[in-house]
Amino acid sequence: MPLALQTNPMADKIKLGVAAFIVLAAIAGFYYLSTSPLVARIGVLLAGTAVAAAVAWTSEPGKRFVVYCQDAIAETKKVHWPSRKDTIQTTAAVVAFVVVMALFLWIVDASLVWLVKVLVGREG
Repeated sequence: MPLALQTNPMADKIKLGVAAFIVLAAIAGFYYLSTSPLVARIGVLLAGTAVAAAVAWTSEPGKRFVVYCQDAIAETKKVHWPSRKDTIQTTAAVVAFVVVMALFLWIVDASLVWLVKVLVGREG
């Protein structure tokens, strides 16, 4: 294996640990600055998260995650999305089926309740 492709699992764990610590520090900073304006608090939170993401990205699992996201985006672009008309028709069919099934189950339930009452002798 070439030297450039070798990864150090311990270094990756340390990087991910540092990234987690930075996120926790950003969350702590958000609450520590409770008297500051909300914009500043959110800025601290977002900046800390961005720094943590940058640190995590330098690790091997972080690089694999980036490649995974790029592959997922590429696959999403290959999907044939239905037209608006197809979507509306399919949604209408599903809603109609749900209504018909609800009515059917309500009728079956009411019939069974009536049958049990007749068998028990409370209604005649």
